Amino acid sequence: MAITSLRVAVRRTRILPHWLRRADAAVGRAINRRHAHPAIDRFWGQVSGFADKGVLWWTLAGVLAVTRRRRPAARGLLSLLVASALTNLIAKKVFGGDRPLLADVPIGRHLPKPPITPSFPSGHSASGAAFATGVALESPRIGAVIAPVAIGVGYSRLHTGAHWMSDVVGGLALGAAVAGAGALLVTPKPGVVPGPPRTGADRPLPAAPDGEGVFVIVNRSSGTSVMRFDPTAVLAERLPRAELHELHEETAAEAVHRALARPDPPRILGVCGGDGSVAAVAHEARTAGLPLFVVPGGTFNHFARTAGAASVDLAVDALQRGEGVRADVAELSFGHEPPITVLNTASVGVYPDFVAERERLEVHLGRWPAALISAIRVLTRSEPVTIVMNGRRARVWTLFVGVGANDPGTPAPLQRRRLDGGVLDVRMLHAGSRARAAASLAFGRRTSALLRQLRLLPERIESLRTESIEVIVRPRHGQPPGFAHDGEISLEAAEEASAELAVPGYRTTLRIVPAALDVYRPSSSGG
Repeated sequence: MAITSLRVAVRRTRILPHWLRRADAAVGRAINRRHAHPAIDRFWGQVSGFADKGVLWWTLAGVLAVTRRRRPAARGLLSLLVASALTNLIAKKVFGGDRPLLADVPIGRHLPKPPITPSFPSGHSASGAAFATGVALESPRIGAVIAPVAIGVGYSRLHTGAHWMSDVVGGLALGAAVAGAGALLVTPKPGVVPGPPRTGADRPLPAAPDGEGVFVIVNRSSGTSVMRFDPTAVLAERLPRAELHELHEETAAEAVHRALARPDPPRILGVCGGDGSVAAVAHEARTAGLPLFVVPGGTFNHFARTAGAASVDLAVDALQRGEGVRADVAELSFGHEPPITVLNTASVGVYPDFVAERERLEVHLGRWPAALISAIRVLTRSEPVTIVMNGRRARVWTLFVGVGANDPGTPAPLQRRRLDGGVLDVRMLHAGSRARAAASLAFGRRTSALLRQLRLLPERIESLRTESIEVIVRPRHGQPPGFAHDGEISLEAAEEASAELAVPGYRTTLRIVPAALDVYRPSSSGG
């Protein structure tokens, strides 16, 4: 060991010029002499630890992916994987170098497991720069937000005494260069990812050229972090006789019930909001036997995109021409409670944990900071869930149930690919590595194929297609976990259903309801 250390030190001395070695020493002394509160030392230690094995960047990629920034997430991760391979398999072996002496670093800053690999370049810095640069190539605005995080990770390696300044600078340069080289091979394409092809047979629906008889629920709290314009301005201009009802304290169901109770009830129900709002109004439209007019106004707009109404103008075009489709839905029931209409997905486990935590935090922090903090907390704290599905017991990170067939190349059904088909697409992510569980929830088909080759996806993913399932969910830490549906969490329903069982937990059933909802969308042969 002594001979190896001596060789590494000699290699570093020969490669690095004298002035740079002196600069490294001066920066190290300045940082180590600076007195910091123990909480600050712990903070930088936790930042460095969370970036181990790229967990921080996988988490950020997951947040980007579930908010429909899949190209930035994929490019960031591919850049990270290449930079990490170059750093650890080539650069460290060529350049090597000894790390700073821990005796010179305040003991409160020491990492729990000091690194023993060669020092130059910093792998943490290379990964962070590669990810941030890769994201910035696809989305400069998001990349500008992530860049300070990458720089902070680099500084954490100095603060904890894990690296010299030249190691960090070299790692940052290597990571940025890898992402830049990737842009030469595969040109970035900032913009909206196209939705899936339109499915389901075209169906004529009542036309409303000027919006007469159309009642539209507007939920302005949906998609506030991503909407760049006010969709209601387009609706008011193109549908001057439509009634736009903005939600405040009331729920969508309450507003619809009042409108239907009037002497002149609407003949078409519409909704401008996210997937949760769309599902709520869809339930009322089914109950009243009315067609549904969907205007994408949320963060995800999964259902609107699958239907082919990915923009306000496309949705209005279909309404004015009377073009539509009949779509499958699912019904989610808790015990003896009335069923809930589900349009996209239902799930229990890690993803509902994330949604519940994000909703709790975003009131004070805003959606993006809340999403990041929630993802970190869930990744580090969440526990698997014990379920009994159709009489079979399993311990899973997440049980996903997609309405209609989803992409078979992804571990988790993120968006339905069809409006028809008459099936539920069930995926069980069995308990295992936390990092692999996070990776499985984040990415589309192409990135999932790469991660599968690199053995970074969960090893036990079970899938099946069926018309209905019954699930008993066991409590965690004495409390029943919530069941998510279309981005909403049913916590109270789960608690009420748990009181009906003789054993701890609650029972829920999901069943597909084919051709249950008329939805406006441009004709598959034209619009």
